[in-house]
Amino acid sequence: MHMADALISPAVGGTMWAAAAGLTAYSARQLKKEMDERKIPLMGVLGALVFAAQMINFTIPGTGSSGHLEGAMVLAILLGPYAAFLTMASILTIQALFFADGGLLALGCNIFNMGFLPCFVAFPFVYKKIAANSRGQKRVVAAAVAASIIALQLGAFAVVMETVFSGISELPFRTFVLLMLPIHLVVGLVEGFVTASLAGFILKTRPELLEAATQPAGSKGMPIKPVLITLVIIAALTGGILSWFASANPEGLEWSIGRISGNKPLQSSESRIHALLSGVQKKIAVFPDYNFRKDKAEESAKSERPQEKEDAWPSVNAGTSVSGLLGGGMSLVLAGLIGFGIRIFQRRKPAGGRTPDAG
Repeated sequence: MHMADALISPAVGGTMWAAAAGLTAYSARQLKKEMDERKIPLMGVLGALVFAAQMINFTIPGTGSSGHLEGAMVLAILLGPYAAFLTMASILTIQALFFADGGLLALGCNIFNMGFLPCFVAFPFVYKKIAANSRGQKRVVAAAVAASIIALQLGAFAVVMETVFSGISELPFRTFVLLMLPIHLVVGLVEGFVTASLAGFILKTRPELLEAATQPAGSKGMPIKPVLITLVIIAALTGGILSWFASANPEGLEWSIGRISGNKPLQSSESRIHALLSGVQKKIAVFPDYNFRKDKAEESAKSERPQEKEDAWPSVNAGTSVSGLLGGGMSLVLAGLIGFGIRIFQRRKPAGGRTPDAG
């Protein structure tokens, strides 16, 4: 559901950038109050895992479309909403900057749609209400499925509204929403069952990880090194090898736009801001579309060749593997650095003012 800049006007993009910046600052402040050192390495490792998981599109039968896991609900369940939002914002930023996945102008929209709505709406008002801090398997599974579906539906609707407010007349509200919501309902169901499976597994094996997401800092530490090592291995295998098996069908958002436009490029006028940010992204994105960058000669030769190799599945591609491993590593480092930075500020604050216990 990564939005491209062509779907967003500068006014909407700027507004959503401001909203994302405010939410980031708010989440950092809240996390600083309750930061648990156990979450710091978990933020990084889960960031790498979600980055890798988002590379794998699965085919939606009978539609010619595909979807990918969002991962925000897993992050919220294991990290709590504030750390989850910061981790998701890190992933989306890396994807936009270095892999041209989602536009730079639309980055604020993507952070809001894929970060805020799952972490601050679906998680507290759906997952927590249904799960209710229960260790019952059925309640946790039901909560994960319901929250994932609601999060994807809200995100899909937000995409439609952002394009409408941007004045994209080629994507009329009624038609766009009638395509976006059903296709993302299917994606939400898949995401829900994957999230529920993971939450159920953790509930059986390491229930303290679920409790740590909602309990304040200061509780006794728990050994999570085996969990971290396992997650790192899964992330590496997912990004390095399983990404070859991603569906070649267009993702739900692209599919919806294609159905409306007849698979023709949108004829929206491009502003100077669009052109500027597009140029910046082309220079920074070292692995556009999760592959090695190609020069103009290669692109021209590629367009003249038959599509046989492109349509091959699985698509065994060194560029995809390098992108998955590099992107996962970058997500791990950035999310981990955010956690360490907040922890450092948390430790320094009492020295310059009142202590937390000062009366």
